[in-house]
Amino acid sequence: MDDKELAEELRLTIGRLVRTVRTADTMPPGEAAVLGYLDRGGPLTTAEIAALRGVTHQSAAKTVKDLLAENFVRAEAHPGDGRKLLLHLTQTGRDRLAEERRRRADWLGAAINDVLDADERRTLEAALPLLSRLSTYLHGK
Repeated sequence: MDDKELAEELRLTIGRLVRTVRTADTMPPGEAAVLGYLDRGGPLTTAEIAALRGVTHQSAAKTVKDLLAENFVRAEAHPGDGRKLLLHLTQTGRDRLAEERRRRADWLGAAINDVLDADERRTLEAALPLLSRLSTYLHGK
């Protein structure tokens, strides 16, 4: 398999795995994505969330409105521009996100245990640093 074929197979396989694992979620994907962005990157504006998600400002604003109503995020005036709101993850939102992540990990962990033997689990574990390096490299481009 050449590098392009390997890259395409990796893209397809990881994409399918991610989509499948997300079926364990109990909250809308857009809401989980926003909570994840706030958890990993700290406070953001609605415009920044829209850009990260690749959606319209209106779409991001609707998701933010729903998250505010559920007390998963809180808003405060942006310190540099009073016309904007800076969104923060609340403890309730952090707990909800942890629950979603735990559900995904439990489901995937059970599949790993059911499908892979000990040698295959070690191979999968050995591949994680390689995947992380690829992700870091591509993220920096």
